[in-house]
Amino acid sequence: MQGQYYLRLQLTRYAAKLIQGLVVLLLCVPACVDSKVYQWRDVQGSEHFSDRFNPDAKIVNIKPGYGFYHVKKVYDGDTVELDDGRKIRFLGINTPEIQHKDKMAEAGGEEAKAWLINKLQGTRVRLEFDVEKTDKYGRTLAYLFTEKKEHINVSLVKEGLATISIYPPNLLYVNELVAAGNKAEQDNLGVWQRPEYAAISVSNLTAAGHPGWTRLVGKVVSIRNTSKWVYLVFSDQFEARIESKWLSLFTEVNDYVGKTLEVRGWLNKSRKQFSMLIRHPSAIRQPENS
Repeated sequence: MQGQYYLRLQLTRYAAKLIQGLVVLLLCVPACVDSKVYQWRDVQGSEHFSDRFNPDAKIVNIKPGYGFYHVKKVYDGDTVELDDGRKIRFLGINTPEIQHKDKMAEAGGEEAKAWLINKLQGTRVRLEFDVEKTDKYGRTLAYLFTEKKEHINVSLVKEGLATISIYPPNLLYVNELVAAGNKAEQDNLGVWQRPEYAAISVSNLTAAGHPGWTRLVGKVVSIRNTSKWVYLVFSDQFEARIESKWLSLFTEVNDYVGKTLEVRGWLNKSRKQFSMLIRHPSAIRQPENS
């Protein structure tokens, strides 16, 4: 009898541990299990990525992280350091700069950092990765989730503290980020109510350009192509460029000529002309009154 009791006790303990393990696993399942990134090659052998289904594509195998970590340091609104020493750059978003080294502070940068510090107090976080695991600076690229399953990247955008900044082939949460950005902009939250981030007419660009993340509005007068780039020409002074290898994401690019568009990103200057790199269609908008 004593042996049977001991056996039942051991089985009960084993079952309890099994149930506990299943609960932890379920808590760690990504909030958006339907998000997928598709990869395929065209007849010329060029590689393509998209968040939209393609009959010739395969699904990229992206493994979410299930370990939890403490945040050791918050650098700014989109970069943190974990207790294991990794420096994490949040995927899909950009927050305004805070003042450091040779960079000037941008409007809204301190607010984004303060929000993030407050949000991460007393909680651990886990990471989810995309196609690219690190950037050119050696930082780990990731989406950050709290123990309560809050997606920090999306939350920053929802609050208007960050703008979306999609870098293909990292497209896992593009739909959620774009939806959050549209809602924050409609509700005039955060950076969207600041005059520093108001759209500027291409015709008003001066030789000094515009620092930081910028919104420019103008009419596309022509499109020109090179082996590497597709250029949307707005004027003699400004054009937006799309890398040819990501052109499959821009299904409406041939319809842009003659339309008034808003493009979003960072200005580059070569000689007397400005250009802006457009990595994803979310950086191109058609103003409502155009």
